[in-house]
Amino acid sequence: MREVILQIPTLEAEQNIDIDVKINGKKRTLQYRVEIVEWGEENEETLDRVTFLRHFIKEHEKDWELIQIGIPTEKEIPIVFRKRGKKE
Repeated sequence: MREVILQIPTLEAEQNIDIDVKINGKKRTLQYRVEIVEWGEENEETLDRVTFLRHFIKEHEKDWELIQIGIPTEKEIPIVFRKRGKKE
């Protein structure tokens, strides 16, 4: 099993989350970022929203990897990224 799911409090836009864990006795800090992306008026069509979202993810900082795309509303969509770690 690679992932453990933790419930976290509701966050506002662009919040960073640091979680300290011990894995086989070694302490690690996992870093996550939650971003709330607003669609904007020009992204009314579904295809436009998909294109917009693809562009947002592609242009995101390269040291963060996409983890989850949340449930969209009419105005926004939550996206979760995880800080890329060193390969062990």
